[in-house]
Amino acid sequence: MDQPKTRQQGHASPLATPPADGQTWRRLYFWAGISSVLFVALLMLALVLDFAAPPPVHGGAETLEYIARNKGIYLAEQLLWIVPNILPVLVFVALFVALAPLDKSLALLATVVGGLSWALILAVPVTSRGSLVLVYLSDRYSAADDDAARLRYATAAEAIVAENNTPAVVGVLSALGILLISLVMLKGVLPGALAWLGIATGGLGVVAEALRHAVPEFYWAYGVLLWVWFVAVGLALIRLAARTPRSSGRLA
Repeated sequence: MDQPKTRQQGHASPLATPPADGQTWRRLYFWAGISSVLFVALLMLALVLDFAAPPPVHGGAETLEYIARNKGIYLAEQLLWIVPNILPVLVFVALFVALAPLDKSLALLATVVGGLSWALILAVPVTSRGSLVLVYLSDRYSAADDDAARLRYATAAEAIVAENNTPAVVGVLSALGILLISLVMLKGVLPGALAWLGIATGGLGVVAEALRHAVPEFYWAYGVLLWVWFVAVGLALIRLAARTPRSSGRLA
């Protein structure tokens, strides 16, 4: 007589059982969490510098003259706006690894859209608050011997200032990436509250980035939510690292 079949047991959580090859994503989660919090801290420092010596947002000649007077603080501010943008890429990679078992397709789409958009910001010569290119133009403007030469450099600077004041598609994509990855978070692994925060942040961000200069209030609200989301994600990833098993035979 056939033996009675027992009910199939559910799959063990990948966080509860060490993988067969002895490797875990513990360190990735931890350093991505640190990177997420550090990202916000560096941008806050850039904002402090911006308030201390706010650069002009209009006028090529005025911008170049401002940079000549405040070159050190301007360079530091631009680097703080630009360089930390590599950190969200690591954050999205860690989120993909953590959430892929729930929905590989949507998690990958969110990582490509969100992670690559932050990486592309590094290739864009403007930061919405200036550009490192303007430092070179400022030096040439200050060294120019005649008004015609200064006019050429001021005109070039005006073009960069105009690009600063133009909504960028990359900003919309970064917000869309947050929205998509947060939809995967609704299925588990990370806190549900974090998922809803991300949905609110990403949804508002898509609208705010598209209408940044038409409705600036949306953009400021999105900026605050964006920083809150990154800090919350960072803390969640650090906690995820803490409950992820260590690699077999060595520290994770």
